[in-house]
Amino acid sequence: MIIEKGTSAIVTGAASGLGEVVASALAAAGAKVAIFDLDVERGDAMAQKLEGIFCKVDVADAESVRSGLLAAREAHGGARIIVNCAGIAPAAKTVSRGEAHDPALFQKIVAINLFGTFNVASQAAATMTTLEPVNDDGERGVIVNTASVAALDGQIGQIAYAASKGAVAAMTLPMARDLADKGIRVVSIAPGIFATPMVSAFPQEVQDSLAAGIPFPKRLGKTCEFAELVLHIVKNGYLNGELIRLDGAVRMAPR
Repeated sequence: MIIEKGTSAIVTGAASGLGEVVASALAAAGAKVAIFDLDVERGDAMAQKLEGIFCKVDVADAESVRSGLLAAREAHGGARIIVNCAGIAPAAKTVSRGEAHDPALFQKIVAINLFGTFNVASQAAATMTTLEPVNDDGERGVIVNTASVAALDGQIGQIAYAASKGAVAAMTLPMARDLADKGIRVVSIAPGIFATPMVSAFPQEVQDSLAAGIPFPKRLGKTCEFAELVLHIVKNGYLNGELIRLDGAVRMAPR
């Protein structure tokens, strides 16, 4: 799908991290971007910078998503590009010091990472089906979800995070199949260790240690490389129903 000037796009978690870089890349390519996030200060600043719109959205709340989608549509028209980057990654073991994993924490991680991704994708797709196709293939839009290498290589302490991201990966193909007759593609990215602001704040020796375990290139992923893959997925109309690892060939150790 060609990103024409004014193409409507929505990025969740776009006030920081990978989502922020994706939103910037889409805007630079000509899209009108709606930023879905809970961080009002950073979200508003991003929206002004990109000449887009900020919507305070809790992705785990269906009504909040519905309101955000309505505001985005009123501002930019029906979205043809959805990129789900919102997520959290608290660490906790199944059992630690004799105590079971806090079920409320597990539920919160799954609610944001899995249900939040599904919630935005499903509701956005319903609106996308009403749009006219943009090319001879009958394509109406594309949904890009963010999984993680933890979906396949979950480490100690990542039980809830790995479960949530594994489910995001697992729903890629059935979602693509569900939406195929509507001209909507679905692709998920499983990023490895990226130099996000959170990771970049680690001491240099910690960053060096993380990079040492990556086969090639032996460095942390650049956030712009994640955004470049998102843009390629949007533009490459034959990419559908696939989980793409973007990780420098790393396979995570138990810890």
